[in-house]
This record gives sequence, C-alpha cells and structure tokens, in this order.
Amino acid sequence: MTPLERLIGLGLVVALLLFVGAGAGVWLAAIHYRPLLDAANGDLVSAKAARDNLITLTQEQGQKLGELVLAGQLRERNAALAQEKASQEAQPDYAAANQLLRERIGGDPAQAAASIIDQELGL
Repeated sequence: MTPLERLIGLGLVVALLLFVGAGAGVWLAAIHYRPLLDAANGDLVSAKAARDNLITLTQEQGQKLGELVLAGQLRERNAALAQEKASQEAQPDYAAANQLLRERIGGDPAQAAASIIDQELGL
C-alpha cells in the first residue's frame, strides 16, 4: 500500500468516525431534548388555550360593562324626567303653601320660613 492510499484510507476512517460521532450526537441530543420539547409544546398548547379563554372572557366583560353603562344612562335620564315631572306636579302645591305662609306671617317668605323653623325647634 502506498502512502497516498494509506492517507486516503485514514481520511475515510476519520470521516466515517466523524459521521458516526455526529449521528450518535444527534441521536443522544434527540433522546435528551425530546421530552423537554414535548413538555414545552404541552405548555404552549395550555397557554394558548388559557389566552383564548381570557380573550373571550374579556370580550364578554366589555360587552356587559357597556350594557351596564347604557342601563345607568337610561336610569339617569328616567330619574331626571321623573324629577322634572314631580317638580311640575308639585308646583301648584308649592305655590299654595307659599301663599298660605305669606298670609299667615305677613308676606315675607324668609320670615315665614324662619317662623316655621322656630316652631319646629320649639323656640
């Protein structure tokens, strides 16, 4: 065997050993990392499901909050209308009460109010 053939044979053996070593390294890495990758994928699926659930809940909460705001505005408008109606309905009674007070005290509404307060306090 010539030195060139020996060198080529040695190079082939080294290449074969490198190829076998690389294959063994890939196989060992796969054995080591496969469970870790499977666990990470499982966690990823769980996280995506939780995220989707939270997005759904957030949308529902936003919708309900909007409904509550609208209901509150409606109640506020209804209360303002009821207050205005009550004020208009009470106006004749209020005017009559003021008229009675003025007749009783002598015409001054401030003095009439003071007199009523004094009566209530027992002064």
